[in-house]
Amino acid sequence: MNTPPRLSLSRRQGLRALALLGLGASGVAPARVAGKTLPLSASLPDELARALKARQPLVVMVSLHRCPWCEEVRNNYLAPMRAQERLPVVQVDMLSPRQTRDLQGAPTTHEALVRAWDVKVAPTVLFLGPQGKEVADRLVGGSPDFYSAYLDRRLALAREAVIT
Repeated sequence: MNTPPRLSLSRRQGLRALALLGLGASGVAPARVAGKTLPLSASLPDELARALKARQPLVVMVSLHRCPWCEEVRNNYLAPMRAQERLPVVQVDMLSPRQTRDLQGAPTTHEALVRAWDVKVAPTVLFLGPQGKEVADRLVGGSPDFYSAYLDRRLALAREAVIT
């Protein structure tokens, strides 16, 4: 099995900076809330199958450790939706060597998934439907003023694509 190359420290620092800049351009810091968790992906085919069985898209949040905007999205949007609405959500850690299975069932890592998906900014939220296809535009970065509306719109489109 080929092991993907590790990111250099400067590359990691660059990704962290992009994550912070992607959402922090307004200069408004996200609210700090006691940490909530989302399950880390262990097998995308299984997670997607469960979501589709519930007639929902699989929501995948690509996050970065210590990213304040990732915490904002996780704590104030996705974790509450998962708890209250039973929204199928998993998290993929941008720089993690943690094992999972890709959409074809092959063993991979979170870090390799992020590269394969060409995700450059954390947080990025993907909405997956049948055959693992993205059924709504990705939600990249965020806006402290309009994030909820952007998320709700994409989620409505993704849900519509799954049930039709």
